[in-house]
Amino acid sequence: MPAFSLDEYQTRIELVQARMRASGIDVLWVTSPPNMNYLSGYDAWSFYVHQGLLVGLDEPRPIWIGRKIDIPCLRHTSFLKPEQASGYGDEFLSPPAHAMDFVASVVHSKGWARSVIGVEIDAPYFTALAYERLRSSLPHCRLVDADRLVNWVRIVKSPRELEYLNQAGEITDIAMKVGIEAIAPGVRHCDVAGVVYQALISGHPEFCGDAPDYQTMPKGRRTDAPHLTWTDERYTIGEGCTLELGANRFRYHAPLSRTVYVGKAPKRLVALSEFVREGLESALSAVKPGVSCESIEAAWRRVAARAGIEKESRIGYSVGLGYPPDWGERTASLMPGDQTVLSPDMVFHLILGIWGNDQGYELSETFRVTQSGYSCFSKLPRTLFLRDR
Repeated sequence: MPAFSLDEYQTRIELVQARMRASGIDVLWVTSPPNMNYLSGYDAWSFYVHQGLLVGLDEPRPIWIGRKIDIPCLRHTSFLKPEQASGYGDEFLSPPAHAMDFVASVVHSKGWARSVIGVEIDAPYFTALAYERLRSSLPHCRLVDADRLVNWVRIVKSPRELEYLNQAGEITDIAMKVGIEAIAPGVRHCDVAGVVYQALISGHPEFCGDAPDYQTMPKGRRTDAPHLTWTDERYTIGEGCTLELGANRFRYHAPLSRTVYVGKAPKRLVALSEFVREGLESALSAVKPGVSCESIEAAWRRVAARAGIEKESRIGYSVGLGYPPDWGERTASLMPGDQTVLSPDMVFHLILGIWGNDQGYELSETFRVTQSGYSCFSKLPRTLFLRDR
């Protein structure tokens, strides 16, 4: 069953079609898995092959295109019917044929062979070869960049989306507690990752978590880098671990970061944790409708300057519906120069990662913009967690 009502999907499609008209696009070729899901409900682990949705201005429903064996997945996850799908055979998986040849044949069959076609030119699974093959197969069409057109429609969440994000936040808290409690001297790093994954998937007694996107949890000297996973080494006294976890419910993510230290933490790390917490809470206090993304970052930067902390990377980004390799929406970022104005029911992951030293530190919250401020999805303390046994 789809995760949302037909009315909600229809509203999303109409909003996308309005943006297409404003951009002079006749047909949109959607290949980003979260955008496919957003417009159709389609949810299968099939994005390792070429697939997508054709959204036409003159069509009330998208046309799903993918591998023929994946058409039954529509019945279980999407409001689309099999007759609104076109599946290609496995002969299109290998040269000389290509899946974009099949897509072009569908475009021809719909009478769109002289249309302006928008493509998500920077989507993770839309390859350079796919673009070239689609362009050569549709010589009378004009292909234009429509990257992030759907993403920007997604940035304001519906009540149902917020419900799933709340559930994801509850699961994330459960997994974070399990991970923190599992860390102890002599315990293998990978075994902590194992119990975290079990918690992320088992979820809450009333609802499960979906397949995780990615989780990072470097330890020891590796905490000076942000996107490392685990090893088979064992925890020892005198080292830390940063955990960035993100449970998801129907692909809606609520990421969270906390830092753990095994043993008695050095004074400099304790001081850093206190400054980072102050900076995070200062940034959160600046959140309200009508302010810009860069103003949130500026609130953090004022605290960081006082503490002598330098952080070149952004401190957050919009989140919600996601598939590997990213749970971010690839739209607004909390960084200098981003003048995106906050509106109620936007959702951001505010992450303060301080890397580059022998011991890194991370603290984050996923928050919703409310009518007057913000609301976080986690209830965990914003502290440096200590584990000595």
